Amino acid sequence: MADASAGQVGRVQRRRGRRIREILTTAAELVGERGYDAVSLEDVAERLDVTKGSLYYYFPGKDELVTAAIETLGDDWTSRLESLPAAREGSATRRLRALLGEHVRIAVREYPAALRLFLVPSTWPAEQRTRIKELRLRHDRVFRSVLTEGLASGEFAVVAVDPTLQCMHAAMSQAPVWCGELRGAEQERALDELVDTLMKLVARG
Repeated sequence: MADASAGQVGRVQRRRGRRIREILTTAAELVGERGYDAVSLEDVAERLDVTKGSLYYYFPGKDELVTAAIETLGDDWTSRLESLPAAREGSATRRLRALLGEHVRIAVREYPAALRLFLVPSTWPAEQRTRIKELRLRHDRVFRSVLTEGLASGEFAVVAVDPTLQCMHAAMSQAPVWCGELRGAEQERALDELVDTLMKLVARG
């Protein structure tokens, strides 16, 4: 009986976790599409096809919902890059290519609209802007550490580190626009070509 009860609790918790994730992703998509001020809880509820009251069960208001979306998506995205096996072993070239590939695939296939959350809009509330900047710095460090290591070892050659990273991030932020409408092998080929192009930024000779 105890095992059955524990199993039921586990299933409920998993459903709750999936539901919260769905709410956060939807909120992130809407804010990315329309901007912070143009999105209300009613908009999120409408896209989810639920009542506004059901959202209050999880979040007391829009500020708390958007902050949770920023925290959850930003942490998930960067954590996946930080823990990517292919980005932790081998040459700097191999690791940078793995990071670029993982990033653009997450952007295109999982969070195409939500990516705009992290462009730090100047009109957003200060608390959200501050947290977005912190998450961006953490994300930047993942790529910066591999790039500087490759420069030190002689694998890479760049004019300067900061402009190189800015070009990479700017191009990756456009990946959903360039590749989002493609499907199957065509999309995979386009993503590989984008990564190949970005790797040219650090190529020697």
